[in-house]
Amino acid sequence: MHSLSRRLLASIAVPLVLFSGVMIWVLDSGFRALSERSLEELLDRQMVALIASVEPQPDGGYAPAAQGLDARLDTPRSGWYAQIRSQHHLWRSPSVAGLGGDFGPLLARGARSVGYATFGGHYRVAVESRAIQFADDPEEPQGFTFSVAVSLTPFEEQLWRFRQELIGWFVGLMALLLAVLAVLLRWVLSPVRRMEREIHEVEEGRSDTIGSGYPRELSGVAVNLNALLTGERKRVARYRDTLGNLAHSLKTPLAVIRASLPGDGGRDTVNAEIDRMAGIIEHQMQRAAASGGALIGQAPVDLAQVASELRAALLRVYGHKDLSLELEVAPGSLFVGDRGDVTEMLGNLLDNACKWCRGRVRLTARNDEGAPVRQRLVVTVEDDGAGIAPEDRPRVLQRGVRADESVPGHGIGLAMVRETTDLYGGRLEVDESPLGGARFSLYLPGR
Repeated sequence: MHSLSRRLLASIAVPLVLFSGVMIWVLDSGFRALSERSLEELLDRQMVALIASVEPQPDGGYAPAAQGLDARLDTPRSGWYAQIRSQHHLWRSPSVAGLGGDFGPLLARGARSVGYATFGGHYRVAVESRAIQFADDPEEPQGFTFSVAVSLTPFEEQLWRFRQELIGWFVGLMALLLAVLAVLLRWVLSPVRRMEREIHEVEEGRSDTIGSGYPRELSGVAVNLNALLTGERKRVARYRDTLGNLAHSLKTPLAVIRASLPGDGGRDTVNAEIDRMAGIIEHQMQRAAASGGALIGQAPVDLAQVASELRAALLRVYGHKDLSLELEVAPGSLFVGDRGDVTEMLGNLLDNACKWCRGRVRLTARNDEGAPVRQRLVVTVEDDGAGIAPEDRPRVLQRGVRADESVPGHGIGLAMVRETTDLYGGRLEVDESPLGGARFSLYLPGR
């Protein structure tokens, strides 16, 4: 139910089903009542015809004349039945033969009743009875009870067919209506899907802005998003320009201080502190610059090109080593972010690996399509050095901490990698490499 279209369809379908159910019940009740009235009218007509056709019999009873008897009453199990009964006389239509049906008790003079009975144990019929008193019949003071019955099977079959057709029509209409609504919702919400697609393209760096031509309700959103993207890019550019100026301004006075120091024994201490200050300044500037690196709308960076450039530079720096720097970058490995940030992260990791390795360093990169967007690019840097002890692995990622204090450095390179990775929503893991040394795994935004 995370889809707006599905929510709208569900919110429409539930009331529609309830409304259809109520309408089916109302129409079914109305049709059933109409069928019952039609059945009563049919019984009334049959009763009038029966009363009009009777003649006195020699035994004192009454029976229809042979030529006046309805053919259906003369046919066994035809569905039409009749009975004339008094305290001393009984006549039943030939159609009742073999059913043994009970038409009900004798009625008091002038009474009338309509009900239902079962003939033959399972044969349901509707029965109407009337008490008739003939003026020229003094032998029956309570009169005669005329009864007519009709089978309910045709009416029940008709009601069942009506219910089937009614439900079928309503189900068909609901399905058609929901299909039409689904098409309409797809058309109405197509600008929303388009905006979602364009935002996704901006996040992955395939586009710089969101397009135009949106409906009035969404045009303001698109304009404001484009303004936000433009403002964010300008803000990051302004921050980086300011930080560059700050770096230049701070490094020059530090260089002057270093050159002006006297040649006594305290010079080494002051030089060390100046180096430490320069390292801290560089770290803070790099950290502030990287904070804008997670900006959406940037073109993706080809990781293979960056790795090749770093490999060439490091082979020159560590030319005194018999160094093998292997690159295994899968085709299409792209980093979604700032080129300077990924260059800084990979440069620090590769430099650290080259510094501690015995002679072999390997960089691998691939895309994990099943991972979140912010951690889709997987980059590992490993070496064949002595490795990092498990208890030291969390420490080496902290600023100013070094596993071996005897090796020159400021202890901020790995901390910068971790902090920049966090700013991009990725993660950095340290474990043991199959080569024997340490392995650093970076999970970064990519596609």
